[in-house]
Amino acid sequence: MKKHILILSAALALAACTNRPEPQLTPDMESFPYMVEEFADLGLLRYRVPDFEHLTVQQKALVYYLNEAALWGRDILFDQNGRYNLRIRRTCEKLYLNYAGDRTTDEWKNFEIYLKRVWFSNGIHHHYAEDKFLPACSREWFAEACAETGIELSDELLSVIFDPAVMAKKVNSADGEDLLLTSACNYYEGLTQAEAEQWYAEHKDTSDEPKWIGLNSKLVKDADGNIIERVYKAEDDGLYREALIHVVDNLEKALAYAENDQQRLVIQKLIDFNRTGDLQTFNEYAIAWVRDLDSRVDFVNGFTEVYGDPLGITGAWEAMTNFKDLEATERTKKMSDNAQWFEDNSPIDPAFKKKECKGVSAKVITAAILAGDCYPSTPIGINLPNANWIRKTYGSKSVTIANLTEAYNQAALGNGFNEEFLLSDTEREYARKYGAHMSDVHVDLHECLGHGSGQLLPGVSKDALREHASTIEECRADLFSLYYMADPKLVELGIAPDAEAYKAQYYQQMMNGALTQLVRVELGKNIEESHMRNRQLIANWVLDHADKTNPEVEIIERDGKHYLRINDYEGVRRLYGELLAIIQRITSTGNYEEGKALVEQYAVRVNPELHAEMIARYQPLHIPPYKGFVNPVYTPVFDREGNITDVLLDYTEGYAAQHLRYSRDYSPLPDINR
Repeated sequence: MKKHILILSAALALAACTNRPEPQLTPDMESFPYMVEEFADLGLLRYRVPDFEHLTVQQKALVYYLNEAALWGRDILFDQNGRYNLRIRRTCEKLYLNYAGDRTTDEWKNFEIYLKRVWFSNGIHHHYAEDKFLPACSREWFAEACAETGIELSDELLSVIFDPAVMAKKVNSADGEDLLLTSACNYYEGLTQAEAEQWYAEHKDTSDEPKWIGLNSKLVKDADGNIIERVYKAEDDGLYREALIHVVDNLEKALAYAENDQQRLVIQKLIDFNRTGDLQTFNEYAIAWVRDLDSRVDFVNGFTEVYGDPLGITGAWEAMTNFKDLEATERTKKMSDNAQWFEDNSPIDPAFKKKECKGVSAKVITAAILAGDCYPSTPIGINLPNANWIRKTYGSKSVTIANLTEAYNQAALGNGFNEEFLLSDTEREYARKYGAHMSDVHVDLHECLGHGSGQLLPGVSKDALREHASTIEECRADLFSLYYMADPKLVELGIAPDAEAYKAQYYQQMMNGALTQLVRVELGKNIEESHMRNRQLIANWVLDHADKTNPEVEIIERDGKHYLRINDYEGVRRLYGELLAIIQRITSTGNYEEGKALVEQYAVRVNPELHAEMIARYQPLHIPPYKGFVNPVYTPVFDREGNITDVLLDYTEGYAAQHLRYSRDYSPLPDINR
């Protein structure tokens, strides 16, 4: 039984955080309430889990225990994102639950927004921009409110929360600076960038099937100047052992409900890896996971994406339970079945093409739970594993997450964005007729084929592009997708409805990369996040290389406002192909200097006049530039022998209630790990 560790003193907080209204929302309601609430620059949505009720009892039980394993990793990501995050979150939650003062003042409302932002970002830095966000309530009010509520509060913690200069950026990627000393993330302690890079170079696995050294560990310099690797594992004195013990426990329970022997092997290997932290076991798990193609239920669980590490090595905790959308998967199957055709016809140097595309598996999935680095903000497509040698030898899995895309699309209906930013009725008609479908196709191509395309030349390290690797890789996958969206092959396969459909996505991608994504960036700031850098790099490069006399694409001014205009869609495709060839060459050869120059020239800096204009035009629409999700609640039904006979779904839990419940029931780590 989980312990209730916080005592509620305010009746209002008790009602808001523990009670859920009746009746339950059902996923087949015609007016399913996707939007939950909005604050700051964020909007929270619900997502449906269609067809869950049609899963077998065995599959439902498997989903339930995989969900539990996912949720127990929540504290890990908070700690990885910053060493004070857990202490700050818990301090704010205690104040939120127990404050007896006036909850109608601006100070209280500003504090409440701050806490909600901490939950959303899994820490005190913006989930996308990487900058630290500050409470709008005053430092004096916060300190006094904590004192009145009996909460101990150090000057050190106050400085971390309120001083803009302290731990200012979660991940710094600025050229010429020490990326470790200037980043607030908690993957290193006491090391300079040069020391960490030297340690990784000395410990690198150069075998044909290398272990990903550093994937699940933190480097710490001790008092004697020695560098110690603290491995994330449940055994012995492993870092995050308090959380990983619970992850392992629920994976063991899930094991009993595995659908087949291959899935059982996958779960067992993941259990062994989480216990021991052994990277050879992780390789065996990743290979087994790629080979599990017949199971309906699937999952991601563990240390996965490396965007949060300034050096792009250590994986952030990430988890998602899902099951296959059988009907929609037919679309991605057509792509994966033709992977070799796409590879052979790519506009890149033949030396960089795969001679044989192996094990390209693609499917459309329904997300059942989001956790860690997938929650509340989440990708709409995933391609794993990240190890290039496994992808080349054994293949990869690519997924598009249909029910999240549905939620985004439904929440955006009639918001006025297209009327304000699209050039004319022609582009608006493309968006209306083709936008949602071709957006899904873009994600499919990006994840199913783009990330798995091409190959590194012999001897080129996966780490060669260093801090720019994530931007270059996302750029490569995006360009692959964009190039092929206009290919007649997609119409031939029945993936695109006709030869005009790709134009909706071409316009959207160029407009977003060059103009509208700037609404996500604070005035005066550069672009930091890898996906945003990727999109601007593509758009700015294409605009810069368009014909100077008869441009294929351009930014024009009309009535004092700037718009994107595409004059030659086929010409834009040609430019996409040229840039794809360049990006693939940089990736395949590991040319750090060329990659760095491309990123710095096109991806980082923004036009301040266009930036200010985009924000001014966007604000009257009252559309949150970022969105995330509230998870459904899963409740198992047991018989007298303790066997699960059903799992019930409830969509009514609110945003604050959900995070407070997660903090109460799934929070085993100490305030600060040492």
